[in-house]
Amino acid sequence: MGDKLPGRLAQHPTVRTVRGRQPRRPGILDADWLREICLDAGADDVAFARVDDPELASEVEHVEAALPGTKSYISLVVKMNRDNIRSTARSVANQEFHRSGELLNETAHRVVRRLQDAGYRALNPSATFPMEMDNYPGRIWVVAHKPVAVAAGLGVMGIHRNVIHPKFGNFILLGTILVDAPISRYGQPLDYSPCLECKLCVAACPVGAIGKDGSFDWLACSTHNYREFMGGFTDWVQTVADSTDAAEFRSRVTDSENASMWQSLSFKPNYKAAYCLAVCPAGEDVIEPYLDNRKSFLDLVLKPLQDKKETLYVLPNSKAKEYAERRYPHKRVRVVDGGRPQPSATP
Repeated sequence: MGDKLPGRLAQHPTVRTVRGRQPRRPGILDADWLREICLDAGADDVAFARVDDPELASEVEHVEAALPGTKSYISLVVKMNRDNIRSTARSVANQEFHRSGELLNETAHRVVRRLQDAGYRALNPSATFPMEMDNYPGRIWVVAHKPVAVAAGLGVMGIHRNVIHPKFGNFILLGTILVDAPISRYGQPLDYSPCLECKLCVAACPVGAIGKDGSFDWLACSTHNYREFMGGFTDWVQTVADSTDAAEFRSRVTDSENASMWQSLSFKPNYKAAYCLAVCPAGEDVIEPYLDNRKSFLDLVLKPLQDKKETLYVLPNSKAKEYAERRYPHKRVRVVDGGRPQPSATP
């Protein structure tokens, strides 16, 4: 068994115990057994994808760096409570995002422990944060959960760039486990899209980040929705640094904005919108109220978010600024730079 060891090491009690037992040689993971332990651990759905799937080629170098020898992905789904996400009280929605993320990470942790105890090497990157911030503003995620879920057959990306599960809709969070073994059966991509192309996500986005033609303005989305994440935090700090005194700072940043940033720093960062998720009626468990009475659904779910008075964060001279000012005159539009590096002045 293994290399010949120096005498002193060979006589160590741990070495003698291990060498005296039957060696474990983990083989192909049984898909049914693996699915069962994932569901028992807390997942609401699970499917598997191959690392060498051509659709996931862009992930290979990153997962290989994280867990050398990765052979398979285990894609996990945890449901979120829909009415929490739909509430105009965004503290409720953010608590749902954060709590669901905690449950998903706990689920993945339990599964990895089972795999480790069975003799496999496995790793569960965070479903959300923390990420590899040393790489910011480049790629900060260890593995892209969305394309893995799509390849495994757990849903299809909607025009709002969120995965829509055929049963649970887009009210889900996704996680991925890397494992160093093949699995006996892999999922296949869905042969249809659960997206209804209803364009409610287009109507709900307060900064016009989602186009009717399916286009997506990532800068508009990230500048507003991620205001209290990486770039927005940098912009806020720049405002502190640029202000000559407290009076000037408070003239530039409202008390509620400061309190909101404090809350995100203290209790996990809060999303400003994510309204595209809130209004999506797709999914077998979700669609019935929309089918019963679409006007009532819009009045109940979409209109309160559109009518809400709030601050919208946009880049200068952007389409998002023009859209927000035209479409939502009752919302305060604030121009920020998103914390992005500014070009140096020419001497």
